[in-house]
Amino acid sequence: MSFEVPEDCRYLDSHEWARSEDGTVRVGISDFAQDELGDVVFVELPSEGEEITKGDDFGVVESIKAVSDLYAPISGTVTAINDDLVDAPELVNDDPYGDGWMLEVDIDDESELDALLSPEEYGDQIA
Repeated sequence: MSFEVPEDCRYLDSHEWARSEDGTVRVGISDFAQDELGDVVFVELPSEGEEITKGDDFGVVESIKAVSDLYAPISGTVTAINDDLVDAPELVNDDPYGDGWMLEVDIDDESELDALLSPEEYGDQIA
């Protein structure tokens, strides 16, 4: 089975992705991660204005199979959360890189993105 690995994202080895968009960074979980989890039934995210730190957990995703911590691919201030996930957590399964995004972050240090896995490296990891 092959999984979607968008070229415009960088990846954490724990399967979170980060995409730089006009000065902020959007964060979510990968297609591989949502497939491994199965049907997502609940997502717990931080509040707007909270600080997240690269490598630390920032929330939880719960599926019919497991409860998993979410890890921050970058450090910064949460500027937006995807409120749609409260009523429709299945968006994470349906469109993990689009409507299933989780946070937007005002990044502290742009170079943190360069330290993440490239699409090629992440693709090799999940192959």
